[in-house]
Amino acid sequence: MQSEDARYLKRKVKGGSLDVHPTEKALVVQYEVEATILGETGDEMLGDRKKCQKIIRLKSLNTNTDVAALARKVVEECKLIHPSKLSEVEQLLFYLQNRKKASGKAEKRVVKPRDLTPFEGMEIDEEANINKVEEYVELLYEGMEEKVKGATLILHLARNPVNLEELLENETALGALARVLREDWKQSVELATTIIYVFFCFSSFSQFHGLVTHYKIGALCMNVMEHELKRYDLWQDELQKKTRTYILHFRKEHEKAFKKYQGLLVKQEQLLRVALYLLLNLAEDTRTELKMRNKNIVHMLVKTLDRENEELLVLVVSFLKKLSIFLENKNDMVREGRLSRLVPCEHEDLLNITLRLLLNLSFDTGLRIKMVQVGLLPKLTSLLGDENHKQMAMCILYHISVDDRFKSMFAYTDCIPQLMKMLFEHGEERIDAELISFCINLAANKKNAQLICEGNGLKMLMKRALKLKDPLLMKMIRNISQHDGPPKHLFIDYVGDLAAQITPDENEEYVIECLGTLANLTIADLDWELVLKEYNLVPYFKDRLKPDDQHGSAEDDLILEVVIMIGTVSMDDSCAAMLAKSGIIPAIIELLNAQQEDDEFVCQIVYVFYQMVFHQATREVIIKETQAPAYLIDLMHDKNAEIRKVCDNTLDIIAVISLRGVSSCNPSLSEGYPPVTPVSLRGYPPVTPSLSEGILL
Repeated sequence: MQSEDARYLKRKVKGGSLDVHPTEKALVVQYEVEATILGETGDEMLGDRKKCQKIIRLKSLNTNTDVAALARKVVEECKLIHPSKLSEVEQLLFYLQNRKKASGKAEKRVVKPRDLTPFEGMEIDEEANINKVEEYVELLYEGMEEKVKGATLILHLARNPVNLEELLENETALGALARVLREDWKQSVELATTIIYVFFCFSSFSQFHGLVTHYKIGALCMNVMEHELKRYDLWQDELQKKTRTYILHFRKEHEKAFKKYQGLLVKQEQLLRVALYLLLNLAEDTRTELKMRNKNIVHMLVKTLDRENEELLVLVVSFLKKLSIFLENKNDMVREGRLSRLVPCEHEDLLNITLRLLLNLSFDTGLRIKMVQVGLLPKLTSLLGDENHKQMAMCILYHISVDDRFKSMFAYTDCIPQLMKMLFEHGEERIDAELISFCINLAANKKNAQLICEGNGLKMLMKRALKLKDPLLMKMIRNISQHDGPPKHLFIDYVGDLAAQITPDENEEYVIECLGTLANLTIADLDWELVLKEYNLVPYFKDRLKPDDQHGSAEDDLILEVVIMIGTVSMDDSCAAMLAKSGIIPAIIELLNAQQEDDEFVCQIVYVFYQMVFHQATREVIIKETQAPAYLIDLMHDKNAEIRKVCDNTLDIIAVISLRGVSSCNPSLSEGYPPVTPVSLRGYPPVTPSLSEGILL
């Protein structure tokens, strides 16, 4: 077909279906465009059809909107909707008006590229037309004002996703835009912002990332950012000099200079936002992200944290959060005070994304230390009362509480009263893993334990733990019980309740914590003989001490707690006699033989021997009827210092008894050899799955 044969173009638009937008308050209109080229005689020479859609955003729609009036307005203004569909439009608007959020939780706002607000310079009287792209490209070869106009018109087209594929095919337009950006970005902030925004619209869709990379727009954006940050430093220096000069004598001149600075800053931050959004989109590809890191993107982002523009800061912190999952990037983010000033802040999205970044960083021990040094701990504690942010704040505080150096610092905040309130508000529901894990860590500090027990704190915890048979809550109670002083003596009232839980029918994890709590109660006035008899615990102990190849790790933990419990009750002479009669000592020797490779078992069993050699009934059995002395002599050369220490003390006692025939009632015998109770590494909870996944948030 010769081009001169074509005389007429016939364009026909067919209306299609209507539907609501899946996430936004908007209607989606589907339609079809049919274009036909006619010859001189009116015959069809060429035809094509294209399916399109138009999104009608309804920003004014709310619960008080008159749906019928709005439906009439939509039909009148949108020629793609036939008047006969008025009732359908009204029904769809009514649905949008009453549509609820998918989740009862606070909505997490995701900042999308198209959420960028129009900036100064985007407003234009002329309506952009996809058929006039060539005219807009010609403007890019004119003066600066025409270049801005041409780029702005193309931007208006690019903001509609329907036009992107057609623009993609126009290599001349895209090549001209890339060339103008490369040559003139330093001369006009408006021009640079507008052209980057055009490519930014393409970067919103991963299938167009190759196009953006082809024109090296990402590298240009990095150059733009570096240059603008240097300009910002120069502006700051200049403003400070003018401030010192004008403030005393020329107030009007100072105000004029400051106003000019503010205007420049607004335009620069618009440019930085668009450039950073584009880079964030391209960073979906880890190879591209690595290139950005090599060009010092982390340093530039951290430097931008000094700005006051909250929308820009949301973007910067979002970018840092994405980068923080890699070790190298995380190490580059160490800048004291940069993030701490954003916690707390009034901007909900900024606070939320900042907390998520801090959570990622809090997995690093060194960065946790820095968080405490810059004063984040009381700030995070204050967020525990905020429903929208308490979960994130609690996860970060949990990580901080893992370090023993910082546990005591929580006592000087209002953290513990808030946590206790949260615990009791759960009623009979299962306590959140983050909350109870945090409480378990804090209870391992003596000062915190005292605060937890204030008032009826311990009473309420015991009541709940015994009622719900909650092993994690009992672990928290167990940690409280390990501290000497007032908290430990409060447990005397609950010895019977705890002992009653130690039965074969109870949950094993729960029994382990109950046993551990009782084993911590090294109280002189406690009648352990009465407890053992009333709750028939000796047969339970003896039965559990039998080594079994089928025992798993949980069973081993239970056996270990039984051994520790025997060590505690063996301080009492009458209990020692009861244990000797029961035949439990040979069972302990047999267990030592079976668990000789486990240092913790060995250490605790030797400690039991240490306690038992003070009593006539058990001493005779250990020395004369078992191989315990031989084991102790061998263990004097063990690589574990704790084991060597307890062995030395035990053998010293045996030696003194053998030489002097000292009776068990001689108080001076035990005074020179204070018992060493090994710290169990199994007393601390592992990081819960929901916390360990925070690195991917």
